[in-house]
Amino acid sequence: RPMLEEAHELEHGGDTINHDIYKQVAGDFMPPFDREDIVALAQALDNILDEMEDVLQYLYMYDVHQIPDDAKRFATLIRKSCKAVHVAMEDFRNFKRSKSFKQLVIEVSNYEDEADTLYVEVIRNLHVNHADEPVHVLKWSRLYDHMESCCDACEHTADLMSTILLKNM
Repeated sequence: RPMLEEAHELEHGGDTINHDIYKQVAGDFMPPFDREDIVALAQALDNILDEMEDVLQYLYMYDVHQIPDDAKRFATLIRKSCKAVHVAMEDFRNFKRSKSFKQLVIEVSNYEDEADTLYVEVIRNLHVNHADEPVHVLKWSRLYDHMESCCDACEHTADLMSTILLKNM
């Protein structure tokens, strides 16, 4: 429960930052690129937090005490994707001079491809190895859906940054 509350606070903090960005963009602030792009990027980053919070909420609601290896593999991909998005965001400030931005976007896309492959594998494993445990299959299917959505949200954010970069070169 404490981890869930901490995640909710982080997600709420992301929402607050998102609202602050909307206010600044709506005001006299002269952004380095289109206001709509700033708002879309802020929303994309917030969606990553939302998806991660969803995973934690499901872990709590389903009273999960043991994390299977497949979920740990997913968590590793999520962490790597988020780290690459984080580094790309830091690099994005200097997007016109960046040497590594393009590689970071490719890295996030590769992690998302791995997540897609892993998702198919783990859902199949659930149905093959736990066919006689429908609650287990339902629980972990939903959790894996949300874990895969975390990676999708990271890829969407990286793609959006790439599009913004292309528009402003």
